[in-house]
Amino acid sequence: MAKIFHVDILTPGKAVYTGEVSSLIVPAELGYLGILANHAPLITNLAPGKIIIKESSGKQSAIQSKGRGLLEVFKNTATLLMDNI
Repeated sequence: MAKIFHVDILTPGKAVYTGEVSSLIVPAELGYLGILANHAPLITNLAPGKIIIKESSGKQSAIQSKGRGLLEVFKNTATLLMDNI
C-alpha cells in the first residue's frame, strides 16, 4: 500500500482541493516536481501548468493552473497557494 500525505490547494477565494494523496506532481519554475510521502521540507515557486494528483484510492486527476503560486512541503503536508486556477 502506498504511503499517503495531505494536500491543500488554495486560492484567495476558495479551497480548490483538500485530501489525502499518494503522489503529487506540480509545475515548478524549472520543470515539473514530484512529491511523495515523507518528502524533505521544501518551499518553491510554481508556474502555470498541470497539477497532477494521485489519490490514495488510486484515482488520478489533473487541475490546470493558469497562475503562479507557492508550494510548501512540511511534515507530510503539501500546501499550494495559487493566485489563479
